[in-house]
Amino acid sequence: MTTVTLAHTAALTRLGHALSEGVRTRILLSLRGAPARPSELAEELGVSRQVVSNQLACLRGCGLVEADRQGRCTWYRLADPLLGEALDHLLQLVVTVDADCCSPEGCTCT
Repeated sequence: MTTVTLAHTAALTRLGHALSEGVRTRILLSLRGAPARPSELAEELGVSRQVVSNQLACLRGCGLVEADRQGRCTWYRLADPLLGEALDHLLQLVVTVDADCCSPEGCTCT
């Protein structure tokens, strides 16, 4: 078992923050397959380019995605292939959530 350090905790906190917003989660899931340009992500996700741009800035700040400028285009990719694998594992989990407990407005569990 891996010894948990403060760096591990900080990294998991950043991932949790990233996954706490639906568009960011969908961007990360999309980038598992291949790098993409913001315009492609916006079209795929059905949101504006501005929304995608804002969320990509957040994901870059968290260290989860990287930008690669090629001429006039910027391509985004996951910062580490292990992140894609981790997301694949998370998708395989089956979780039952009480819809009245954890709504988008906040958790009301006691």
